[in-house]
Amino acid sequence: MIEARNITRTYRSHGAITGARVVPALRGVSFSLPKGGAVSFIGESGCGKTTLGKILTGIETFDGGELVVDGVELSGLSARRRAPYFRRIQMIHQDPYSALNPTRTIEQTLEDPLRMRARETGGDRKAVEARAAELLELVGLSPEGVLGKYPHQLSGGQRQRVVIARALTVDPEVLIADEAVSMIDVSMRLGILSLLRDLRTRLGISLVFITHDVATARYIGEDGELHVIYRGSVIESGPTDTIIQTPVHPYTQCLLSAIPIMRGLELPGPQRLVPIGSLDERTEDTGCLFAPRCPFATDECEVAQPALTPWDPTHQHACLHAEPRQVAAMEIALSQ
Repeated sequence: MIEARNITRTYRSHGAITGARVVPALRGVSFSLPKGGAVSFIGESGCGKTTLGKILTGIETFDGGELVVDGVELSGLSARRRAPYFRRIQMIHQDPYSALNPTRTIEQTLEDPLRMRARETGGDRKAVEARAAELLELVGLSPEGVLGKYPHQLSGGQRQRVVIARALTVDPEVLIADEAVSMIDVSMRLGILSLLRDLRTRLGISLVFITHDVATARYIGEDGELHVIYRGSVIESGPTDTIIQTPVHPYTQCLLSAIPIMRGLELPGPQRLVPIGSLDERTEDTGCLFAPRCPFATDECEVAQPALTPWDPTHQHACLHAEPRQVAAMEIALSQ
């Protein structure tokens, strides 16, 4: 459905203190998303995940590379000719409250895009109203109790379901879920995650899941691919369970080490890996991007910037010292 080839995006800032800076947000990201499939991206805040999501929905432009949607390469098309392709890809934003207009009821929010579709297909008002109610039921909400309300009158979980329903008004083929449960109460998260999985099964929708939470990435895309991204580069990728059970890049191992483990369930002998310092975009780009924070970095890492290389036929990494390391109770933590 989607194929990204070496997508790059660079921002330029002009701070009063730091002066002019060039910040590479994406450095040649490539992946493919099959129809009805799932791809997850995990990494720290500031690693380029949201920028990638915005590029896939047409909100942001990209500097280089190719974006192919359903076999059509988009970079050579005008904005008008690209629009129908981007309409097939909809985003579920991180904060459902700011994603909804507080001055409009849920009915108005859903029916506006439905009316636009009705003008194209010849539908009438009754068909629009029926479709709005159908979408709310599809995402697990009661139309009678929700349509006449404003966003502030709903809970966080209800608002996120409305955002998903709004994305479905244009019958998308791909949903980009950008930290879709991070702003929701913990008790509501499983319901939203289950809904996204159900939409994949029932509607055949492809899903790109952007998160910093390894467990939710596994829940959403256990049969899909997982890409670990650091400072705009994919540093490890492969089948989701393979990456989680056999991580070979130190950064992936650090992410898995951060998973909290219930006392008494730790495996004997595992280590917790902690990156040195914090993410700093101003670090020099020579050598491995993770080298300044890597607990296993050597002098060679400061010079050579590794490219993605196969660990096995389906598993790739970008590390000069890739090695499976047992990190604190990954499987136990992810099974909770």
